[in-house]
Amino acid sequence: MVNFTVDEIRQFMENKKNIRNISVIAHVDHGKSTLTDSLVSKAGIISSAKAGEARFTDTRKDEQLRCITIKSTAVTLCYELSDKDFEQIEQDKDPDKHLLVNLIDSPGHLDFSSEVTAALRITDGALVVVDCISGVCVQTETVLRQSIAERIKPILFLNKMDRALLELQLDQENLYKTFQKIVENVNSIISTYICDDSKMGDISLCPTIGNVGFGSGKYGWAFTLKEFAGIYSQKFKIEASKLMKKLWGDNYYSAVDKKWSNQKCENNLRGFCMFVLDPIYKLAKSIINFNQCEYTKLIEKLGIEIKDKNVLNSGGKELFKLVMNTWLPAGDTLLSMITIHLPSPVRAQKYRTELLYEGPRDDDAFRAMHDCDSTGPLMMYISKMIPSGSRFTAMGRVFSGRAATGQKVRIMGPNYLPGRKEDLNIKPIQRTEIMMGRINHSVEDIPCGNICGLVGIDQFLIKTGTITTFENAHNLKVMKFSVSPVVRVAVEAKNLSDLPKLVEGLKQLAKSDPMVQCVMEESGEHVICGAGELHLEICLKDLEDVYAGIPIKKSNPLVSYRETVTEESSVNCLAKSTNKLNRLFMKASPLPEGLAEEIDSKAVYPSQDTKLRSKYLSEHYQLDLSYTKNIWCFGPDGNGPNLLINSTKGVQYMNEIKDSVVAGFQWVSKEGPLVEESLRGVRINLTDAVIHTDSMHRSGGQIIPAARRCMYASILSAEPRLYEPVYLAQIECSRSVIGAVYNILNQRRGIMLEELQNGNPQIVEIKAYIPVNESFGFSGEIQEKTSGKGFVQCVFDHWQVMDLNINEPSSKSMQIVNNIRRRKGLKEKIPDINQFLDKL
Repeated sequence: MVNFTVDEIRQFMENKKNIRNISVIAHVDHGKSTLTDSLVSKAGIISSAKAGEARFTDTRKDEQLRCITIKSTAVTLCYELSDKDFEQIEQDKDPDKHLLVNLIDSPGHLDFSSEVTAALRITDGALVVVDCISGVCVQTETVLRQSIAERIKPILFLNKMDRALLELQLDQENLYKTFQKIVENVNSIISTYICDDSKMGDISLCPTIGNVGFGSGKYGWAFTLKEFAGIYSQKFKIEASKLMKKLWGDNYYSAVDKKWSNQKCENNLRGFCMFVLDPIYKLAKSIINFNQCEYTKLIEKLGIEIKDKNVLNSGGKELFKLVMNTWLPAGDTLLSMITIHLPSPVRAQKYRTELLYEGPRDDDAFRAMHDCDSTGPLMMYISKMIPSGSRFTAMGRVFSGRAATGQKVRIMGPNYLPGRKEDLNIKPIQRTEIMMGRINHSVEDIPCGNICGLVGIDQFLIKTGTITTFENAHNLKVMKFSVSPVVRVAVEAKNLSDLPKLVEGLKQLAKSDPMVQCVMEESGEHVICGAGELHLEICLKDLEDVYAGIPIKKSNPLVSYRETVTEESSVNCLAKSTNKLNRLFMKASPLPEGLAEEIDSKAVYPSQDTKLRSKYLSEHYQLDLSYTKNIWCFGPDGNGPNLLINSTKGVQYMNEIKDSVVAGFQWVSKEGPLVEESLRGVRINLTDAVIHTDSMHRSGGQIIPAARRCMYASILSAEPRLYEPVYLAQIECSRSVIGAVYNILNQRRGIMLEELQNGNPQIVEIKAYIPVNESFGFSGEIQEKTSGKGFVQCVFDHWQVMDLNINEPSSKSMQIVNNIRRRKGLKEKIPDINQFLDKL
């Protein structure tokens, strides 16, 4: 039975200090959705019997069929806190003992990392779930890195403890060491990515604090050391907080001497094993072995109240689930961790606002967000669009003010600049909704500190944006994704008459997913770009079944490449304008190593203060200050990882031709000379120019084509190469099939990085680099050649330069170049530099 009504939820939304906005994040198949069921069950939305099996937050049919989460789902839950938990909240709190949890269950598969980013942006805390058998995996590190970058405070839950007990039957000491290793690995990742001057304070995880939980989401039981310290504190007559420290680490207890020691002896046992694991192990062993006499005594001794005594005759896994769920309910443990260790919006926005808001630190919008002020101007960030019939509900977080039905707001897209009207719409909100998983409920307004949905603004935003009532407000920062859309598929309608439906369907698909890109090539081809094979498969199915509703033809997966240079131009390239009255001289050279990645991660960006950026580039990359102060633009799209630098001295009319040269650079950086792919890591220096005095003779029609030809020539004279995208593959396999895995990696140009041993001695974890172009069918081949004993996860890791020998047509890279040029309808040969060069 539901414990609350929509009106009650709306009432509790006013208690900002008693709200927790959290994301559930983890690697795929580590049990996020199953564990989330315990919290949903605690709120009374589903029965406790269905918790762990219903997967309430998997709302799509394909999610239920595939047993993986594909789209992040938000649900608002309400609880009444116990006096004990309420007293332990150290941060500011409202006197009302009701707690509101806005929870987002996010996908774990690497292809859907953009959904995790969208979820983290609008939450303040993260429940990090780790399978205690598999340990910390590649996506665990990815989501942790994302959460720390967004200043999200984590808590940790070690899941699937039932497998360690019932399947692998690990002994107590080995299980403790497994737990310890996972906690250390997670803390190692946190310490790697957190800044020294972090405003969040200490976010390290330790069981003795109570921010690490253990248990089984499937069986619905969980505990922290706090629960067991509470049980034993009366026996030892020690405060629970002090006893928690004894129950972890090298603390051993002797039942004979009744003393604690930090040294292992013959007659003492580790505190965690003796007082925490031992009762659980005894209970599990007796119930699974149908030893009714023993488990009945244990149930009475532990004070577990089973209402229906007849079930005690059954034994087996069902009884184990019931007993453990009754003794250590997962919902209670998770709620306690969330309440005590994760911040309220009031607390979190004090250190998150300066990271999120792009405007000055003294305007009304910043102050209202910093203070989480419901009387201030509305500031809201839309992080994703959720399909709702033929329209979309915009899901986001209200950071200040109130979002109300009928309220006229400024809808600012990611390209909006203060003072301009581009990417700005002023429209009313048609409806505000509380997110409840499968069904949303309409309310009059939503105060700050909450997650909600807006209806009626989807036609004015493509994917994300800022909603505000403050006329001088700046945007909230655009999200940075941990993956790139490097895999492409060309689509077309089987029936030409359905082309309008396909075009409309592609627009809706682009809106529905934070990462997917739908572009139309110059050849008229419609291309969908995604993060990986599974991501594209889901997108194509949605396009065919939902958004376009027509049969479509699709090409084989294609890979996006980038063009770059490896040397400085061998000549100072010259190009003349069509009227021969203007001359441009340019050279191309590679950007310093690491700068392209910093531009991608927005550590260096176009709108940055010029002096600060110049100083940073000079100190970190040893670039000449005279160059760094004259960066004309980034490209492509004005923010890509390529630079146009004006290094001329004493040349007149440069400001008059700047826009034309920049336009030429944007064109070239979008379509390079080798295969018309985007440039990456290229620096174009405008070294000299001769400009005609009459403005009629130096118009854009004269300068842009000349600038483009000059840039092409300078790139071709600077040892051009292709960048190919590379996945980091994590392969878990049985030790007996490791040879087959290495053979497949060698055939696909894979590079082995390391081989790790997990807790299970029969399971090996291999990490390797594999080019994206070679990854299609990789997972299927691994499973086939290893007879199902190998499991693969791939995540985009970096761009790698390919050797490109133009004199060897049979080389792999030249074959790729020829294939791309043929597919794009270009001349088969790479253009000669003399096509672009002019002579004095």
